[in-house]
Amino acid sequence: MKQKVTAVFDIGKTNKKFFLFDKDFKEIHKEYTSFDEIKDEDGHPTEDIHALQNWLKEVFYKILKSEKFNVKAINFSTYGASFVHLDEEGEILTPLYNYTKEIDSEIVDQFYNKYGNDQELIRTSGASRSPGLLNSGLQLYWLKYKKPEIFKKIKYSLHLPQYLSYIFSGVPLNEYTSIGCHTILWNYETKDYQDWVYQEEIHKILPPIVSTETSLNMNYNGKRIKIGVGIHDSSSALLPYVRSIKKPFVLVSTGTWSIALNPFVDKPLTKEDVEADCINYMRINGKPVKSSRLFLGNEYKIQVNKLSEKFNVDKDYHKTVEFNYDVYFEVLQDFKHSFKWESFQDKNMPEKTKYLYNNFEHAYHHLMIELVKLQVDSIKTIADTQKIDRLYVDGGFTDNDIYIKLLSHYLRGMKLRTTKASLGSALGAAIAISDTKLNSKFLRKNYALKKHVPFIVND
Repeated sequence: MKQKVTAVFDIGKTNKKFFLFDKDFKEIHKEYTSFDEIKDEDGHPTEDIHALQNWLKEVFYKILKSEKFNVKAINFSTYGASFVHLDEEGEILTPLYNYTKEIDSEIVDQFYNKYGNDQELIRTSGASRSPGLLNSGLQLYWLKYKKPEIFKKIKYSLHLPQYLSYIFSGVPLNEYTSIGCHTILWNYETKDYQDWVYQEEIHKILPPIVSTETSLNMNYNGKRIKIGVGIHDSSSALLPYVRSIKKPFVLVSTGTWSIALNPFVDKPLTKEDVEADCINYMRINGKPVKSSRLFLGNEYKIQVNKLSEKFNVDKDYHKTVEFNYDVYFEVLQDFKHSFKWESFQDKNMPEKTKYLYNNFEHAYHHLMIELVKLQVDSIKTIADTQKIDRLYVDGGFTDNDIYIKLLSHYLRGMKLRTTKASLGSALGAAIAISDTKLNSKFLRKNYALKKHVPFIVND
């Protein structure tokens, strides 16, 4: 007898993952792949949306033909700040522009001079000012004024999670977590699109909004399947926690971006929050999630590659380095900030990286100390760590022994727990379209919850 399963595509910037979960949300099958990036018309690297689409269909068709599994539902979790623009025939009009792409400064200035110079747009939308497409709403404004011939052809603009759903359902829809995650499209006070969206008539190319928990009962290749509408990956990663934990906590979702999330806030950002560069993500019920973000995984990758070349070690050697107390103590002696970051600004940053050691292990420990201290500051920006004493970490950095031990040490007033790295937002996407109620035992039973006790030193 075939096993009933929920399928989830979890699409990251680097890794593309496919999971099958049983009725208890246990992972019973997974597949990973990655694609070489292509370039858009300006030469900027971006996702190969056509290769991604082909892989999705191939993997899902194979599973449907399987003698082992009976797929009852499918959902999609992806990174945000990315639009797919469709014409009347449902054909893709543009590359999937990378959210790292910077656009003409005069367009950015034109937009903010017209709509956001008083900071109210930034505050009520929960989206800090960006020089590029990280606030996805700005992409629509940019297209309207810089590529009007394309903009006129757009029937629907879908955020990436909803486009993946559209591939299988053929129904264009919009949902709250994609709209509300630092897009400058949403107003957290009025609970509607920002005024500028209506003034620019952008709302006309945005599909109807439905709940994130919405699913469409469809006949797909002769099988009756419940198709979810997709969910933003950070909101998805948060979902298992808010469904199963009642006491206040902070979640740090790590990967290319390290996102610190505080879901225990029930009002828009304040002026002070904006000045501290806080942003909002959104829970599936529309409530704001006060957040701060670091391009931590991206910076880590850059610096580790440089260290590997500097000390002539294998590019994967860093994965084998565990926390060493003696090395840590030695690095702390006469500690100075030594790394020049490429992904973000830091007031303590030197003009160029200073390599203070003659071996990889010491330099790597030093790098991790600097990165973790930035992570700690990011967490404290969005939460009073004296009042919230629970800290959960998921994603790629849960496998980094030094990151976890240092984070536990520098936030030793908080109870640190990590969860299985590979599931992350995929599990949240499965839960989003399920009627199953979660309890406090869920994380311990199904999510490989692990406690971490801080070491104590005088530093």
